[in-house]
Amino acid sequence: MPLSGRKLALIGAGNMGEALVRGLITANLVKAQNVVATAPRAERRAELEKVYGIAAMADNVAAVKDADIVLLGVKPQILSKVLEQIAPAVTQSKPLILSVAAGFTIDSIEQRLGEGARIVRAMPNTPALVGFGATAIAMGIHTSTEDLAHAQAIFQAVGFVTVVDESLLDAVTGLSGSGPAYVFMIIEALADAGVKVGLPRRQAQALAAQTVLGSAKLLLETGLHPGVLKDQVTSPGGTAIAGLHTLEQGGLRTTLINAVQAATERSKELGKSR
Repeated sequence: MPLSGRKLALIGAGNMGEALVRGLITANLVKAQNVVATAPRAERRAELEKVYGIAAMADNVAAVKDADIVLLGVKPQILSKVLEQIAPAVTQSKPLILSVAAGFTIDSIEQRLGEGARIVRAMPNTPALVGFGATAIAMGIHTSTEDLAHAQAIFQAVGFVTVVDESLLDAVTGLSGSGPAYVFMIIEALADAGVKVGLPRRQAQALAAQTVLGSAKLLLETGLHPGVLKDQVTSPGGTAIAGLHTLEQGGLRTTLINAVQAATERSKELGKSR
């Protein structure tokens, strides 16, 4: 196992950090005794220790001191402060640094931690909370093949992982990072439509959500182009083609493309301010 015996420090045990810890421990990729997490509230630390059997503390510097891998799970607004805080300890131990903070480039992290830091940036999304995340990772110039394997193993514990050039992470943010919000809106709209045509709210929402889930699974498992799968549902003069015609009139394709482009541009703007 690529993570066997490695010590992991999670700086900032929010929802995403907790999801990763849960996935790693559940898959037996790391031992609970090899994980330490930091959180400012005592109640949160006690909860993490009770649920996962890991160590939890408030001291970020102490947490990273003996770590082989440091996962930065804090919000982008406070990451700079945290990096400056842990920099001396990281300089000495030189662990692999994994960051999930949007807008913080590898170069900006290295500037705060010192030249030679081994850094991997990741952009996961919220379905990682239930083990179905989509994560893109980008390597820094000082990371090794082994570092990449460790990063992939960590994020594969909560879903799908792909490796991209760092220049594409803004596009990833616009597509899969922000994408769950688009899909939730689509599910909500489909459920509303079901209610409009007579279905009870709970049933309409369940049917809409399961349809999205099943359709995605069918595409992934068959490997067929979505257009081919769409055509399989669409019979001459039938219900699906009538619905598709309405979606085309409403500009669904253009709207979704514009949404991804707008989110990508916003990600670039935020990155410039870091």
